[in-house]
Amino acid sequence: MASTLEQLRAMTTVVADTGDVEAIRALKPVDCTTNPSILLKALQSPAFEALVHTEIDRGRRQGHSAQVIADALTLGVGTELAGLVPGRVSTEVDACLSFDTEASVNKARALIGGYEERGIGRERILIKLASTWEGIRAARILEGEGINCNLTLLFSQAQAIACADAGVFLISPFVGRITDWHARQEGRTFEPEDDPGVRSVRRIYAYYKANGIKTIVMGASFRHTGQIKALAGCDRLTIAPALLNELEADSTALPRRLSPRQAGAEGPVRMTEQDFRWAMNADAMATEKLAEGIRNFDADHRKLLTMITSLLNP
Repeated sequence: MASTLEQLRAMTTVVADTGDVEAIRALKPVDCTTNPSILLKALQSPAFEALVHTEIDRGRRQGHSAQVIADALTLGVGTELAGLVPGRVSTEVDACLSFDTEASVNKARALIGGYEERGIGRERILIKLASTWEGIRAARILEGEGINCNLTLLFSQAQAIACADAGVFLISPFVGRITDWHARQEGRTFEPEDDPGVRSVRRIYAYYKANGIKTIVMGASFRHTGQIKALAGCDRLTIAPALLNELEADSTALPRRLSPRQAGAEGPVRMTEQDFRWAMNADAMATEKLAEGIRNFDADHRKLLTMITSLLNP
């Protein structure tokens, strides 16, 4: 019997939720996805020690700000990861720009330009944006310029529908964080079949397939392999190395749980800004988790700037 991971790969594109170079070499995912938390951890590892020293020295000589150096480090890590995977590397726009469409677009263009200067074409990169209304508007503009986007921190059907309307390339619904919120509210744990995070992704997937929406659904933020198995057949799943290793060590049969042929019959919905904001206002979980995610990503970005500043001024 093939491992559960091999069985999963036969029906779902597996993405590594890590910036760990050795883990990516060992696990051989198609794509890899990062966020500010992962980037901060990666830059503190021996694998990127030389990159950090090089960019700090260059920044000191040229009088660059900590933010400029942070962008160079982001591009340096992304370039290294692009050499390890055959597919795409997701790179995040600063969380502090999540409510500024114009600034998000400009930052995304700058990141793509930086990659292209390093020989990495835009077809190898996904720009990650938070699934705020402003982030989704920025993605619409960028997609029109041939810059594909990954809309992250997605917790609701309203966000998923707005992303589809904007022609977004890929969305990342956060399974584990949805479940965490409901577990705290209800004071209980969930089996995979009644797991709120799993059910949210299944509903989004069914809506997309029923309505011929091409946006890729990539489940993210898993707490255990049961959630992953319950979404076998989803377009893509981004999985942390520890869970990938668990799946590799498992050899039980893995049935397909999601298939375009089994999509529901929910008809298309048009999501106006007013509809979006009202739906988010009515969904305490989605509103709270989106805000929390943006705050946490921004906190890690600030930690990165502090680290750079301390290295610039030892």
